[in-house]
Amino acid sequence: MIAALLPAPVVTAELFHDPPGPPGLFPEEERVVAGAVAGRRREFASVRACARQALARLGLPPAPLLPGARGAPRWPEGVVGSMTHCQGYRAAAVARATDLLAVGCDAEPNAPLPSPDILELISLPQERVWLREFTARRPAVSWDRLLFSAKESVYKTWFPLTGRPLDFDEAVITPDPVAGTFRAELLVPGPVVDGVRITAFDGRWRTGNGLVVTAIGLRPPVRSTTSARTGPASGGAVPFDDRRT
Repeated sequence: MIAALLPAPVVTAELFHDPPGPPGLFPEEERVVAGAVAGRRREFASVRACARQALARLGLPPAPLLPGARGAPRWPEGVVGSMTHCQGYRAAAVARATDLLAVGCDAEPNAPLPSPDILELISLPQERVWLREFTARRPAVSWDRLLFSAKESVYKTWFPLTGRPLDFDEAVITPDPVAGTFRAELLVPGPVVDGVRITAFDGRWRTGNGLVVTAIGLRPPVRSTTSARTGPASGGAVPFDDRRT
Protein backbone atom coordinates (compact mmCIF):
# COMPACT_ATOMS: atom_id res chain seq x y z
CA MET A 1 0.00 0.00 0.00
CA ILE A 2 2.64 2.49 1.05
CA ALA A 3 4.74 2.23 -2.12
CA ALA A 4 1.98 3.65 -4.32
CA LEU A 5 1.85 6.83 -2.24
CA LEU A 6 5.46 7.95 -2.48
CA PRO A 7 7.77 9.16 -5.26
CA ALA A 8 10.29 6.84 -6.89
CA PRO A 9 13.37 7.82 -4.81
CA VAL A 10 11.61 6.40 -1.75
CA VAL A 11 12.08 2.72 -0.91
CA THR A 12 9.40 1.02 1.19
CA ALA A 13 8.64 -2.22 2.99
CA GLU A 14 5.46 -3.34 4.73
CA LEU A 15 4.00 -6.22 6.72
CA PHE A 16 0.40 -7.15 7.41
CA HIS A 17 1.32 -9.47 10.29
CA ASP A 18 4.25 -9.89 12.63
CA PRO A 19 6.81 -12.47 11.44
CA PRO A 20 7.22 -15.61 13.53
CA GLY A 21 10.34 -16.36 15.49
CA PRO A 22 12.70 -14.18 17.54
CA PRO A 23 12.27 -10.43 17.14
CA GLY A 24 15.73 -9.89 15.64
CA LEU A 25 16.50 -6.70 17.54
CA PHE A 26 19.94 -5.28 18.24
CA PRO A 27 20.92 -5.18 21.94
CA GLU A 28 20.48 -1.40 21.98
CA GLU A 29 16.95 -1.81 20.65
CA GLU A 30 16.18 -4.59 23.12
CA ARG A 31 16.96 -2.19 25.94
CA VAL A 32 14.44 0.33 24.62
CA VAL A 33 11.55 -2.14 24.96
CA ALA A 34 12.90 -4.20 27.84
CA GLY A 35 9.96 -3.33 30.08
CA ALA A 36 7.28 -3.18 27.38
CA VAL A 37 4.35 -5.55 26.99
CA ALA A 38 4.56 -8.30 24.37
CA GLY A 39 2.41 -6.49 21.81
CA ARG A 40 4.55 -3.35 21.98
CA ARG A 41 7.72 -5.44 21.60
CA ARG A 42 6.29 -7.18 18.52
CA GLU A 43 5.29 -3.98 16.75
CA PHE A 44 8.59 -2.33 17.66
CA ALA A 45 10.52 -5.26 16.20
CA SER A 46 8.45 -5.83 13.08
CA VAL A 47 8.41 -2.18 12.00
CA ARG A 48 12.19 -2.16 12.35
CA ALA A 49 12.36 -5.30 10.26
CA CYS A 50 10.52 -3.30 7.59
CA ALA A 51 12.94 -0.42 7.99
CA ARG A 52 16.01 -2.64 7.69
CA GLN A 53 14.55 -4.30 4.61
CA ALA A 54 14.02 -0.89 3.02
CA LEU A 55 17.49 0.29 4.02
CA ALA A 56 19.00 -2.85 2.50
CA ARG A 57 17.39 -1.89 -0.79
CA LEU A 58 19.33 1.35 -0.56
CA GLY A 59 22.49 -0.72 -0.14
CA LEU A 60 22.89 -0.01 3.58
CA PRO A 61 23.85 -2.64 6.19
CA PRO A 62 21.63 -3.52 9.17
CA ALA A 63 22.04 -1.14 12.10
CA PRO A 64 20.19 -0.26 15.30
CA LEU A 65 17.27 2.12 14.75
CA LEU A 66 16.78 3.90 18.03
CA PRO A 67 14.19 6.52 18.95
CA GLY A 68 15.50 10.05 19.24
CA ALA A 69 13.84 13.30 20.21
CA ARG A 70 10.08 12.89 20.72
CA GLY A 71 10.36 9.28 19.55
CA ALA A 72 11.44 10.14 16.00
CA PRO A 73 13.68 7.37 14.61
CA ARG A 74 17.38 8.14 14.26
CA TRP A 75 18.23 7.09 10.72
CA PRO A 76 21.71 6.34 9.37
CA GLU A 77 23.61 9.39 8.18
CA GLY A 78 22.41 10.57 4.80
CA VAL A 79 19.01 8.88 5.11
CA VAL A 80 15.54 10.30 5.73
CA GLY A 81 12.59 8.11 6.54
CA SER A 82 9.48 7.30 8.49
CA MET A 83 7.93 4.29 10.22
CA THR A 84 4.32 3.54 11.09
CA HIS A 85 2.41 0.73 12.74
CA CYS A 86 -1.17 0.02 13.69
CA GLN A 87 -3.18 -3.13 14.22
CA GLY A 88 -2.53 -5.42 11.25
CA TYR A 89 0.03 -3.22 9.51
CA ARG A 90 3.65 -2.13 9.80
CA ALA A 91 5.54 -0.06 7.22
CA ALA A 92 8.71 1.91 6.68
CA ALA A 93 9.77 4.33 3.96
CA VAL A 94 13.32 5.60 3.44
CA ALA A 95 15.21 7.69 0.92
CA ARG A 96 18.60 9.27 0.54
CA ALA A 97 18.77 12.81 1.87
CA THR A 98 20.19 13.90 -1.48
CA ASP A 99 16.86 12.96 -3.09
CA LEU A 100 14.27 14.10 -0.55
CA LEU A 101 14.15 16.51 2.37
CA ALA A 102 11.88 14.34 4.51
CA VAL A 103 9.41 11.46 4.45
CA GLY A 104 6.33 11.09 6.62
CA CYS A 105 3.88 8.18 6.63
CA ASP A 106 1.08 6.99 8.86
CA ALA A 107 -1.43 4.13 8.90
CA GLU A 108 -4.65 3.91 10.89
CA PRO A 109 -7.67 1.61 11.00
CA ASN A 110 -10.29 2.74 8.50
CA ALA A 111 -12.80 3.23 11.30
CA PRO A 112 -14.22 6.30 13.03
CA LEU A 113 -12.23 7.94 15.78
CA PRO A 114 -13.22 6.55 19.17
CA SER A 115 -14.70 9.80 20.48
CA PRO A 116 -16.13 13.10 19.16
CA ASP A 117 -13.85 14.77 21.70
CA ILE A 118 -10.82 13.52 19.77
CA LEU A 119 -12.16 14.95 16.53
CA GLU A 120 -12.71 18.29 18.26
CA LEU A 121 -9.11 18.18 19.49
CA ILE A 122 -7.46 17.39 16.15
CA SER A 123 -9.60 19.35 13.68
CA LEU A 124 -10.10 22.94 12.64
CA PRO A 125 -13.52 24.43 11.74
CA GLN A 126 -12.75 24.48 8.01
CA GLU A 127 -11.73 20.84 8.17
CA ARG A 128 -14.99 19.88 9.84
CA VAL A 129 -16.84 21.37 6.84
CA TRP A 130 -15.30 18.93 4.35
CA LEU A 131 -15.50 16.12 6.88
CA ARG A 132 -19.29 16.40 6.90
CA GLU A 133 -19.49 16.72 3.11
CA PHE A 134 -17.15 13.83 2.29
CA THR A 135 -18.66 11.55 4.93
CA ALA A 136 -22.05 12.00 3.28
CA ARG A 137 -20.63 11.43 -0.20
CA ARG A 138 -18.25 8.53 0.55
CA PRO A 139 -19.15 6.89 3.86
CA ALA A 140 -16.84 3.92 3.21
CA VAL A 141 -13.89 6.17 4.05
CA SER A 142 -13.46 7.18 7.69
CA TRP A 143 -12.58 10.77 6.91
CA ASP A 144 -11.91 11.69 10.51
CA ARG A 145 -9.27 8.96 10.67
CA LEU A 146 -7.85 10.13 7.37
CA LEU A 147 -7.56 13.63 8.83
CA PHE A 148 -5.77 12.29 11.89
CA SER A 149 -3.45 10.17 9.74
CA ALA A 150 -2.63 13.08 7.43
CA LYS A 151 -1.73 15.25 10.40
CA GLU A 152 0.51 12.49 11.73
CA SER A 153 2.29 12.30 8.36
CA VAL A 154 2.65 16.08 8.39
CA TYR A 155 4.19 15.97 11.87
CA LYS A 156 6.64 13.24 10.84
CA THR A 157 7.68 15.36 7.85
CA TRP A 158 7.89 18.59 9.83
CA PHE A 159 9.79 17.50 12.93
CA PRO A 160 13.07 16.32 11.34
CA LEU A 161 13.29 19.62 9.45
CA THR A 162 12.58 21.89 12.40
CA GLY A 163 13.20 20.00 15.63
CA ARG A 164 9.99 21.59 16.90
CA PRO A 165 6.59 20.11 17.68
CA LEU A 166 3.60 20.96 15.50
CA ASP A 167 0.17 21.07 17.09
CA PHE A 168 -2.96 19.77 15.37
CA ASP A 169 -4.24 23.32 14.90
CA GLU A 170 -1.05 24.52 13.18
CA ALA A 171 -1.73 22.90 9.81
CA VAL A 172 -4.97 22.71 7.86
CA ILE A 173 -5.60 19.61 5.76
CA THR A 174 -7.58 19.63 2.52
CA PRO A 175 -7.95 16.25 0.79
CA ASP A 176 -9.05 15.56 -2.75
CA PRO A 177 -11.56 12.70 -2.47
CA VAL A 178 -11.15 11.69 -6.12
CA ALA A 179 -7.42 12.09 -6.78
CA GLY A 180 -6.36 10.57 -3.45
CA THR A 181 -4.18 13.55 -2.59
CA PHE A 182 -4.11 16.07 0.23
CA ARG A 183 -2.52 19.42 0.94
CA ALA A 184 -1.37 20.57 4.37
CA GLU A 185 -1.16 24.35 4.60
CA LEU A 186 1.11 25.37 7.46
CA LEU A 187 -0.40 27.99 9.76
CA VAL A 188 2.94 28.73 11.40
CA PRO A 189 6.22 29.70 9.71
CA GLY A 190 7.58 26.65 7.92
CA PRO A 191 11.19 25.54 7.61
CA VAL A 192 13.52 27.49 5.34
CA VAL A 193 15.43 25.31 2.87
CA ASP A 194 18.04 26.84 0.58
CA GLY A 195 16.59 30.27 1.25
CA VAL A 196 13.01 29.23 0.50
CA ARG A 197 10.35 29.02 3.20
CA ILE A 198 8.12 25.96 2.84
CA THR A 199 4.48 26.86 3.41
CA ALA A 200 2.70 23.60 2.58
CA PHE A 201 3.21 19.85 2.23
CA ASP A 202 1.53 17.76 -0.46
CA GLY A 203 0.77 14.10 0.13
CA ARG A 204 -1.31 11.15 -0.96
CA TRP A 205 -3.78 8.82 0.74
CA ARG A 206 -5.50 5.54 0.07
CA THR A 207 -7.69 2.98 1.80
CA GLY A 208 -7.71 -0.80 1.63
CA ASN A 209 -7.32 -3.89 3.80
CA GLY A 210 -9.28 -2.13 6.54
CA LEU A 211 -6.71 0.69 6.67
CA VAL A 212 -6.31 4.32 5.77
CA VAL A 213 -2.72 5.22 4.87
CA THR A 214 -1.21 8.64 4.22
CA ALA A 215 2.27 9.65 3.11
CA ILE A 216 4.37 12.65 2.16
CA GLY A 217 7.61 12.60 0.19
CA LEU A 218 8.99 16.12 0.48
CA ARG A 219 11.21 17.23 -2.37
CA PRO A 220 13.40 20.35 -2.16
CA PRO A 221 11.34 23.42 -3.06
CA VAL A 222 11.74 25.00 -6.47
CA ARG A 223 12.44 28.69 -6.09
CA SER A 224 11.24 30.99 -8.82
CA THR A 225 13.96 33.15 -10.32
CA THR A 226 11.73 36.14 -9.61
CA SER A 227 10.97 35.28 -5.98
CA ALA A 228 12.83 36.79 -3.08
CA ARG A 229 14.94 34.77 -0.70
CA THR A 230 12.81 33.14 1.98
CA GLY A 231 9.85 33.52 -0.34
CA PRO A 232 7.00 31.04 0.03
CA ALA A 233 7.06 27.63 -1.59
CA SER A 234 5.39 24.30 -1.15
CA GLY A 235 7.03 20.94 -1.34
CA GLY A 236 5.69 17.44 -1.52
CA ALA A 237 4.35 14.77 -3.77
CA VAL A 238 5.21 14.44 -7.42
CA PRO A 239 2.43 13.97 -10.00
CA PHE A 240 0.77 10.58 -9.82
CA ASP A 241 1.92 9.49 -13.27
CA ASP A 242 5.53 9.87 -12.13
CA ARG A 243 5.05 7.61 -9.12
CA ARG A 244 6.23 4.10 -8.62
CA THR A 245 3.25 1.70 -8.16
